[in-house]
Amino acid sequence: MTGQFDLTGSIALVTGGGSGIGQRIAVALAGAGASIVVAARRMEKLEETRAAIEAGGGEAACLQADLEDIGGLEDVAAKAAQPFGAPDILVNAAGVNFREAAADVTPESWTRTLAINLTTPFFLSRALVPAMKEKGRGRIVNIASLQTVRAMPGGIAYGASKGGVGQLTRAMTEEWSRFGITCNAIAPGFFPTELTAPVYEDQGRLDALAAQTAMGRNGELNDLDGLAVFLSAPASDYITGQIIFIDGGYTAK
Repeated sequence: MTGQFDLTGSIALVTGGGSGIGQRIAVALAGAGASIVVAARRMEKLEETRAAIEAGGGEAACLQADLEDIGGLEDVAAKAAQPFGAPDILVNAAGVNFREAAADVTPESWTRTLAINLTTPFFLSRALVPAMKEKGRGRIVNIASLQTVRAMPGGIAYGASKGGVGQLTRAMTEEWSRFGITCNAIAPGFFPTELTAPVYEDQGRLDALAAQTAMGRNGELNDLDGLAVFLSAPASDYITGQIIFIDGGYTAK
């Protein structure tokens, strides 16, 4: 049964791998045996992730990249293949959330939100798909959100992008699953990350959010480990096109 969750021999590219959810997933996949390439803008944060992976006995490489530059994503895909070979796992964890009311959204903030959260996952995935097809196996894991299905204050641009991620995941499934490439999305509840820092600074709001879950608590980053490994491993071979909420039952209420 262990082999169903063994990622030995797999190569994963994790965007946004320098912090938060991306960092946690990168460490979890490395713990299951995958070789990891973490990509983001801040090299010092990427080095922290690499150090954590290597401290646990895994292997990792850092790829400094501006993932907002859509025209450079083919180059990102090519560079990601250099340390260990072409990735057969892609985790699209890079994201932004400016938390703006509708009246405050600018064309620039709207465009940046959609570019990083929605456009980059498609074009980077497309750049990696040919190598996945050659291997006959691939895993694309997108990061959705509670706002994929729920509206929240200050979330008009972010919610639009994450709603798009849900449909993008289904569309990827229709396009690529016939080649052995599964496409799924993890939709986290509230977890302590850089993006949610403003929420975690307001204890009253944090307690209210915890009370809205069925379990009575917000997420801890280690809650992501099992699902991330599962969706990347042979155990999930026949699961594709799904948006799986890991939210303590928030969306069940």
